[in-house]
Amino acid sequence: MTESPVERRRFKRIAFDARTELKQGTHTWPVKLIDLSFKGLLIEKPEPWQGHTAEPFVADVYLGDEAKVEMHVLLAHDDHGQLGFRCEEIELESISHLRRVIELNLGDPKELEREFAELIQA
Repeated sequence: MTESPVERRRFKRIAFDARTELKQGTHTWPVKLIDLSFKGLLIEKPEPWQGHTAEPFVADVYLGDEAKVEMHVLLAHDDHGQLGFRCEEIELESISHLRRVIELNLGDPKELEREFAELIQA
């Protein structure tokens, strides 16, 4: 029997509202962020959508002041007007900001440590 995507999910998604941009080459799309996790993010599909699905993207999630989370991502799925991206690379400063966002939203330090340990092992 195969597991559903929810059963396989090792990282909790955090519903989060922040100014977000998706970039690819010379194109930049302002997008609506639905949620994010240590392993990626989910956005509303921008219109018109002209992204090259097999090419990498950069997602910038602005947290205010000068803090932002910058992820190098690949498109994982395009479903029902939403685009899901898998994080392929993230800088130390961005992972620190993301960890703080997740920590504030999870409310459970043990869960945060479990997820962070999973990320390091992945």
